[in-house]
Amino acid sequence: MATAVERNSGDEDAVEQAQLSLATAAARNLTTTTKTPPQMQGITSRWLLKVLPWMEVSGGAFRVNRRLTHTLGDGRVEFTTTGAEVRVVPLELTELPMLRGYQDRAVLETLANRCDQRDFGPGETIVEAGRAADELVLVAHGKLSKTGAGKYGGETGLGVLADGDHIGAEWLTGERGEWGVTLTSLTSGTVLILARQSFEAVLGRSESLRAHLESARTAGEARRTADGESAIDLAAGHVGEATLPGTFVDYDLAPREYELSVAQTVLRVHSRVADLYNHPMNQVEEQLRLTIEALRERQEHELVNNRDFGLLHNAGMKHRVHTRSGPPTPDDLDELLATVWKEPSVVLAHPRAIAAIGRECSSRGIYPPSVELDGHRVPAWRGVPILPCDKIPVGDAGTTSVLAMRTGEKAQGVVGLHQTGIPDEYQPGLSVRFMGINEKAVISYLVSAYYSAAVLVPDALGILEDVEIGQ
Repeated sequence: MATAVERNSGDEDAVEQAQLSLATAAARNLTTTTKTPPQMQGITSRWLLKVLPWMEVSGGAFRVNRRLTHTLGDGRVEFTTTGAEVRVVPLELTELPMLRGYQDRAVLETLANRCDQRDFGPGETIVEAGRAADELVLVAHGKLSKTGAGKYGGETGLGVLADGDHIGAEWLTGERGEWGVTLTSLTSGTVLILARQSFEAVLGRSESLRAHLESARTAGEARRTADGESAIDLAAGHVGEATLPGTFVDYDLAPREYELSVAQTVLRVHSRVADLYNHPMNQVEEQLRLTIEALRERQEHELVNNRDFGLLHNAGMKHRVHTRSGPPTPDDLDELLATVWKEPSVVLAHPRAIAAIGRECSSRGIYPPSVELDGHRVPAWRGVPILPCDKIPVGDAGTTSVLAMRTGEKAQGVVGLHQTGIPDEYQPGLSVRFMGINEKAVISYLVSAYYSAAVLVPDALGILEDVEIGQ
């Protein structure tokens, strides 16, 4: 009896599972699947490329002419930056007591070229007490803690060296000795080091330098503006026939030139694919679209990180500030905007840094209003939009940088550089050139993007460094 019941139950299941209509798997053979174009996760908003005004560079190079800038007589040494390269202004070496008043620019240029650059991170030892002292240390950027032996044993703080300070000039000309202090970095930064051996090599070939050191003579100092530019003499408020001062505007004799950089790749498509599989989407066009997207992403990365023209490496030393406690607080953002106070346009930050800014503001009960930019509502600080840029790197220690800049040529700000009208131009500054078909029937296209960026005056770009985003 039990067996019969089981057989009857199985028959009922078979009847219930019998197919009564056409299955979807078979039906799909007679229909057309709706498809999306190829998607690419690496495509970002690329705000930097949108907010930069692009200037035409017809000759492939862009020269930034500036007034001659340096400040003499303030006791601090000034530097110039070309990408990641930091160089002391030769005439600024006369801020050293032993060179004060020295006028031979060729010798000063040689001494400046002899300085070696050293980049450091927080917690590194630059000079150690007890080590042989045979070098001059020039602090281009960053903060160094100066410690030495205390009166009653142990170490004692002797102050902090920061941008423009120097130590060890006496070891270049005096008797050899040992360092009596230790210099430890409090932040990341850069120092330039002039070894005694290099100084003596220049001294041995320069009669004028030897004569200057022997006589320790001084000379008059040129008048400079607060920004370090040579002063323009003017008269105002006078009456009658007062004698007006004569003047001229001095220019930088070696202005910087930016050459257009290039990002290139060769796109390959098999002719069979291009001929037979072009419906409903053009295979070559889709391949080209995604390749161009990748090139534009690389272009934005280079505009931020390139050691020659990238924004992270072209901010002036005086326009780099550090956070007070690590996280990006409202006070730090105010300090950052103060570096480009004339007319700040945008702030660029990694998305995680923007989240950290929001946390710090919320913890203090501050809720800054957003602003509208190109049809988008974006966060802002003091009315300046804060835009995401994932090309700004985040270090292993969870630190990053935040950029603030003024944009546009009329505002003497930051501008993008490109050249339009190039052969086989596909987009402004980007060309797609047919390279032919090889013996394997593979079609090749050379895709090239030409670009660069320039900071017209130093106070157009400021950077908030060592921003902790993990707290």
